[in-house]
Amino acid sequence: MKQLKDILYKVTINAVVGSTSITVNKIEFDSRQITNDDVFVAIKGLQTDGHEYIETAIMSGAKAIVCESLPETLVENITYIEVLNSNQALAYMASNFYDHPSENLKLVGVTGTNGKTTVTSLLYQLFKKAGFKVGLLSTVKIMVDDKTYKTTHTTPDSLSINKYLKLMNNEGVEYCFMEASSHGIHQSRTEGLVFTGGIFTNLSHDHLDYHKTFAEYRDVKKSFFDNLPKTAFALSNTDDKNGLVMLQNTQAKKYTYALKNYADYRAQILENDFGGLLLKLNDNELWTKLIGDFNAYNILAIFGAAELLGLDSDEILRLISELENVSGRFQYFISEDKITAIVDYAHTPDALKNVLETINSIRTKNEALITVVGCGGDRDKTKRPKMAHIASALSTKVIFTSDNPRSEEPEAIIVDMEKGVEPQNFKKTLSITDRKQAIKTACQMANPKDIILIAGKGHETYQEIKGERFDFDDFKIVQELLKQLQK
Repeated sequence: MKQLKDILYKVTINAVVGSTSITVNKIEFDSRQITNDDVFVAIKGLQTDGHEYIETAIMSGAKAIVCESLPETLVENITYIEVLNSNQALAYMASNFYDHPSENLKLVGVTGTNGKTTVTSLLYQLFKKAGFKVGLLSTVKIMVDDKTYKTTHTTPDSLSINKYLKLMNNEGVEYCFMEASSHGIHQSRTEGLVFTGGIFTNLSHDHLDYHKTFAEYRDVKKSFFDNLPKTAFALSNTDDKNGLVMLQNTQAKKYTYALKNYADYRAQILENDFGGLLLKLNDNELWTKLIGDFNAYNILAIFGAAELLGLDSDEILRLISELENVSGRFQYFISEDKITAIVDYAHTPDALKNVLETINSIRTKNEALITVVGCGGDRDKTKRPKMAHIASALSTKVIFTSDNPRSEEPEAIIVDMEKGVEPQNFKKTLSITDRKQAIKTACQMANPKDIILIAGKGHETYQEIKGERFDFDDFKIVQELLKQLQK
């Protein structure tokens, strides 16, 4: 229980009706979770407006309402707080309610189009191997040291973030690595958090269904760095043309990493195959199990961050050599028939291009590269033809299929994709709506030494169709099918 006036610290308030010297039980922004003496924060979402549920929240026991516009009818003995921005208010309130947990550990945020999950997950692995208690807030999972919690968003809501950070405080966690998505930043979910550092990976075409323009998408990412404190570090990939843009207005200490340009942390790829990468990193040779140029960038990011967090550079290099691939990120196995199957989360044009170029740089061209790929429904439609164009140009054969169609018809999504295929590549393509059948067809087409890439869903263990989630794990399915179809 906390006093309402205490948890409103730093919130921009326009008006107050009633007393703030009341004790509240907890904060909720979902009216269905309200119990007696709670404070309900009404948030305008993409699908629903929490202001429509104020009356329901009061009937369920809420004694205080935080909203952007006061209801026409005010209920007696209920405190109403009119705020400028409910999302921002929720973030500050959550931090206050949980006693500012981000201040009690070293919190590093990672933002960018691709690589967020890999960088945060590898940093978690590295610091665990170094003997620290570590937290992770990622797309794949939430970790409070050794305890795993499921996650539904790249960046959880601000209440959940602070709840998990408080759990980390209670468990003695010293470092936490967190994905900071553009949605999360734009919706103020990272407000009120004290970051020790921020990492920028790259920026390419994604989420334009939400942000509308690439400039807006870029500027939302940039705002994360703009808000870092002077005590923090900002580590940016300057091989990306937006890398220096991220650092323009930050007060944090600026550091850079790159493969192609001069930077504080530089690397050169000496060898790259399915066994791993051999790198020359700041004049030290390093072997890692991770594969591909994109992972060379990820390794630079984690090396730089670990050093900036105070670890010894020789120790960091040793630990990087022990790191394992992240689930659904260039996760592969070789079947008994010597067919290589790769599952990757690549769901943007740039990520798909990176993965396919990596495979093509490794293979001898005597093997076929068969790609199975789809695009998500109810998401940015403009990337569909681009992804199909890339897949058909860089693969021997391509099967277009369903990803998570959500409320859209899978066939319509595939039609959008097919528009990006150039005439000379038509003969390379097939369209099979059923994802399992598409993967099975790829397995049937593959000969020994061929490579199958299944892109788009990576770590996800479900397929979302018409509002329902069905069990679906690309990695398990391709393993089972290749075993059944042994030639």
